Amino acid sequence: MLRAVNGLVLLMMLSFKPWLRGLALVLPLAALLTACDKSDKSDKPVTPPAPPHTTYSQAGWDALPAVSDADLQAGFASWRSACVRLKSDAVWGPTCAAAVSLAAAPDAAQIRTFLQEQLQVYSLRADGGSADGLITGYYEPVYPGSLTQTATANVPVYGIPDDLIVVNLDSIYPELKGKRLRGRLEGRVLKPYDDAATISAQGLNAPVIAWLTDPMDLQFLQIQGSGRVSLEDGSQLRLGYADQNGRPYRAIGRWLVEQGQLKKEDVTMGSIAAWAKAHPERISELLASNPSYVFFARNPDSNEGPRGSLNVPLTPGYSVAIDRKVIPLGSLLWLSTTRPDGSSVVRPVAAQDTGGAIAGEVRADLFWGTGDEAGKLAGDMKQKGNIWLLWPKGMPLPQSAETVPATTSAAASH
Repeated sequence: MLRAVNGLVLLMMLSFKPWLRGLALVLPLAALLTACDKSDKSDKPVTPPAPPHTTYSQAGWDALPAVSDADLQAGFASWRSACVRLKSDAVWGPTCAAAVSLAAAPDAAQIRTFLQEQLQVYSLRADGGSADGLITGYYEPVYPGSLTQTATANVPVYGIPDDLIVVNLDSIYPELKGKRLRGRLEGRVLKPYDDAATISAQGLNAPVIAWLTDPMDLQFLQIQGSGRVSLEDGSQLRLGYADQNGRPYRAIGRWLVEQGQLKKEDVTMGSIAAWAKAHPERISELLASNPSYVFFARNPDSNEGPRGSLNVPLTPGYSVAIDRKVIPLGSLLWLSTTRPDGSSVVRPVAAQDTGGAIAGEVRADLFWGTGDEAGKLAGDMKQKGNIWLLWPKGMPLPQSAETVPATTSAAASH
């Protein structure tokens, strides 16, 4: 069942259900846009929120920090792997066509020549001009579980509920590209979908695709957006993000800080897990602080990385999740940051995923791979970093934001 639909054709798309066909005659989109806001009972037009104001500061290639040949080749390969999805894209299609014509494994010199011929460098800067941003990490976790409910595996992993309705908003407000409204119909009104606390307490009329042994494992699985379940027979079930309940994501680490349980600088996945283990009686209270709830789907098992929002396998160390209001999916970026141990990470990376917590002008979440080692690295990563957008020459920038003419001195600010 297709749940993500264009706002203007929502009611036509729902016409396959007779009871919704009648609803289509009386329920305009404006009702959908206001139904989820209980505080607004007026007929005033909906004013969309302003997107992030990003400055794309044009720079020369010599402004980019140097990378090794190996990192250049790996980052380019990660980006080019998505060209099968981008061949019809108005911005990236021509560049992808040229990239596919290169050798299967081009050397570093060929890649540098190609990039400089095809792409223009822009430093991403936040409102106010700062080039510094936040770089975090994520990974594909592996958790013990079962395909059936048992005495120990009793935490359900839900698939998409049949009553979840998703409306794309960009047909009404183009500046809200990528934004969706989610809820459930009660009579003729679209209401907010249940929050995480309600779902956990009351259950859900939705398929259960696996059972986990620990509610914290489910929370971390939802934060990561994908993962694997290790089954009793030694096999693994691969799960991927399918949809979400439409409630805002609120970091459970922030709740721990507000409660005086952790210091802000000490919040990592490891410290959160340790707190939960020491305070099992407060886990439900902790989880209720995040109203967001993610639904999953089974994915085919393979040796490839999990698939991100672009529906291509993520490459450990070279795929990132981004804010698509600033950086379109499929874009090639140049990243400069550090690992938690302080060692340098400078490389091209591909924008192939998104996430509820990934928002802002200079913001990326670096995918580190699968399992405990990747999880330790991802969980501890909360680094300062800089991002450059490598954008096809002659193409309009993602936002009608301020641009700054090219300068070879841009590197001084990095």
